[in-house]
Amino acid sequence: QVQTVESGGGLVQPGGSLRLSCAASGRIFSIDAMGWYRQLPGKQRELVARITSGGSTNYADSVKGRFTISRDSAKNTVYLQMNSLKPEDTAVYYCRADVRLVDNTLILRESWGQGTLVTVSE
Repeated sequence: QVQTVESGGGLVQPGGSLRLSCAASGRIFSIDAMGWYRQLPGKQRELVARITSGGSTNYADSVKGRFTISRDSAKNTVYLQMNSLKPEDTAVYYCRADVRLVDNTLILRESWGQGTLVTVSE
């Protein structure tokens, strides 16, 4: 099994910065990718940023140039540095780890965190 836990959310003024962290733990054989998703009020969950085991990254157009995803593979941890935050960034941010567990199949599984709230407001 695997557990994915986010931290770092909070209240920040427009133009400010936050850094989110997400750590995956458990009987993990490998992590194919980790990513950040968000759910804006009244909208569906959407991709924010994702990083693969090979280091490739993908960002939503709305956050390019402002957000940066990074990882610490030894700690099974991913970070999201959020700069120049806008009120439109207000959302619950979720971490997702795409992992293979230590079992006889090594099939890919999605592990979602509980979410952390980011509020951008005066």
